[in-house]
Amino acid sequence: MAPTPAAIRCSGVASGLLLLLFFLLIQPSISIYCDEDDCYDLLGVSQSANSSEIKKAYYKLSLKYHPDKNPDPDSRKFFVKIANAYEVLKDEATREQYDYAIAHPEEDARAVLVGLLLVLSAFQYLNQWTRYNQAIDMVKKTPAYKNRLHALELERSGGMTNKKKGQKPMDKKMTEDLSKELDLQITGAEKPSMWELLGVRFILLPYTIGKLLLWHACWLWRYQVKRAPHSWEDASYLTRRSLGASLDKWRSIDESMQEDLIQRRLWEKPNLESYLAEMRIESKRRR
Repeated sequence: MAPTPAAIRCSGVASGLLLLLFFLLIQPSISIYCDEDDCYDLLGVSQSANSSEIKKAYYKLSLKYHPDKNPDPDSRKFFVKIANAYEVLKDEATREQYDYAIAHPEEDARAVLVGLLLVLSAFQYLNQWTRYNQAIDMVKKTPAYKNRLHALELERSGGMTNKKKGQKPMDKKMTEDLSKELDLQITGAEKPSMWELLGVRFILLPYTIGKLLLWHACWLWRYQVKRAPHSWEDASYLTRRSLGASLDKWRSIDESMQEDLIQRRLWEKPNLESYLAEMRIESKRRR
């Protein structure tokens, strides 16, 4: 069993936030017509009112709230609202769109969500590529990279170098070709992947949640019910989590040290406390 629940949780949390955003977006899309008000309520008519009734209601209200007839500042604001409501409802096509929006508020929310996901995913993808390219450019300036490139050149040329008098160093095209053959692994600036985009994670949310639940169910069955010994991968995950160490930091520890830490069963609180006490004593001794 791969020790990747943290990664699954992160993906689930990110997708869950997007799902929450989706529900927050499911607000009546009619707000684009009459702000937060209902156009019919503003005019005091029902949704089944005909054009004549709507027109009559508007003229009656306009006589009462028109700025020329009512100096109250609030009346001016209300008159603007009823005028806007009348503009929406007097046109049959606009009114039909408004009625449809009332009956199907979720459709506009879905469109907004899809658009938002596309924009965020595009921005995320471009940002990842920018960071990756910047990291690659920095690495290519290091002596270690130049040494690897030179070693690859020697390998391709059969051990012949370009340092003889009159010969020029590698041209740009050859350098680029050789660079493509070098596998550059840069921590914190990995090559962008479509699977990490917010839009893709949101689509895979049901699968992610199912995978997380399955992982926990298997864990409980294996270690709580059957009381089976922990596998190396699961014990490594528990040890790493107990120490608060990242995956990269854990991998940088030599295998003998990893095995010693796992044998201590640091995921059990007394063992962890004993180990931390030893580390504090060792730290004081070195000072």
